[in-house]
Amino acid sequence: MTSISRRTLLAAGAGAGAGLLTACGSNTGRGGGGSGSGGLSQWYHQYGETGTEQAVQRYAAAYKKADVHVQWRPGNYDQQTAAALLTDSGPDVFEVNGPTLDQIQGGQVVDLTGLLDGVKDDFNPAVLAPKTYRGKIWGIPQVVDMQMLYYRKSLLREAGVEPPATVDGLVDAARKLTRGKVKGLFLGNDGGAGVLGGTPLYAAGLRLVTDDGKVGFDDPAAARTLGRLHQLYADKSLLLGAPADWSDPSAFIQGLTAMQWSGLWALPQVQKELGDDFGVLPFPKDGGAGRPAVPVGAYGAAVSARSRHTEAAKEYVKWLWVERTDYQEDFALSYGFHIPARISLARKAAKLKTGPAADAVRFTTEFGYAQPLLWTPAAQTAYQDALSRIIRGGAGPEGELRAVVRKVGAELDRVKKQS
Repeated sequence: MTSISRRTLLAAGAGAGAGLLTACGSNTGRGGGGSGSGGLSQWYHQYGETGTEQAVQRYAAAYKKADVHVQWRPGNYDQQTAAALLTDSGPDVFEVNGPTLDQIQGGQVVDLTGLLDGVKDDFNPAVLAPKTYRGKIWGIPQVVDMQMLYYRKSLLREAGVEPPATVDGLVDAARKLTRGKVKGLFLGNDGGAGVLGGTPLYAAGLRLVTDDGKVGFDDPAAARTLGRLHQLYADKSLLLGAPADWSDPSAFIQGLTAMQWSGLWALPQVQKELGDDFGVLPFPKDGGAGRPAVPVGAYGAAVSARSRHTEAAKEYVKWLWVERTDYQEDFALSYGFHIPARISLARKAAKLKTGPAADAVRFTTEFGYAQPLLWTPAAQTAYQDALSRIIRGGAGPEGELRAVVRKVGAELDRVKKQS
């Protein structure tokens, strides 16, 4: 069975659908079960990091106010939970890459706003924002995953290249760093369309969706920035067809590329292999109104509205993901490499205090953005298809973006009418 890691929430949009799949379960040993059993049922997706399952079982066993039955769910977890929320046999508490707008508008999840009384400002605002709708919080972020640009210090030094601070600088650096069998930059085997998403738009000072629910990139700056991404492809500066894709740092470690876009999870492996011969950067800014950008994401804990124990479930979520900061730090940093969702924990965690890890924490706080709640799968598909045509096909960014703006605008009108 294929393992799933926390990085998947940044690698692709969540799928929607039905079909409740059979799953493996783990028990605390104290009884309990589903929503109607008297205990609390808690679901997690199947993590790839060793020790995570045992850790969440240990947390559940330490809770004294209720029996908590942990289920470890392999397979398409997002589809499983979407289907289960429509039944009476689903979980009380569940991990979710969301909740989605449909789940919130459909009354499938419980308002958790009160759980963060007095501590809301300590949660990373970038990952809390997409779990907030109409001023209410529907999921409590657990950990933060993020992406950033890795660069090989020695290769930049040999080429006389400074770490790029602008998109123009990135294009220029990638060209100069492309020498022999070494390419200047790796953005994924598709040239970057799949992983970059809205990051270049945020780097141009734009957004996917504005605060008032309108298209946030109907601006000439968007076309300029996306056009520069095609220049990377046209210059043959991009590594394509690497043995492993962007989420794996092997191309960077093996010297196939001088710079690579990847995730925080890759940092321990890069550090082990390269020592201090690397640095990290946010995606560089573009234009006078631009600012650096890094995409962030966070699975969160939510409570099913179908639960027969909603108050008990809310109390458990508060205990685990608000009060037990020791468990929150353990979950983030002892099984894989992630950032706690609480800003205070991220700043004091020993593993995140120095070097590139400390830089990553700063990037998420200063430059982090998450896909907004109103950014639907249909909007994502329209935008990503256009981005692919721009980067690899050389399609005119102005025309492509005009079409995307129309499609996304219509999609935003649709979801707002349902609210």
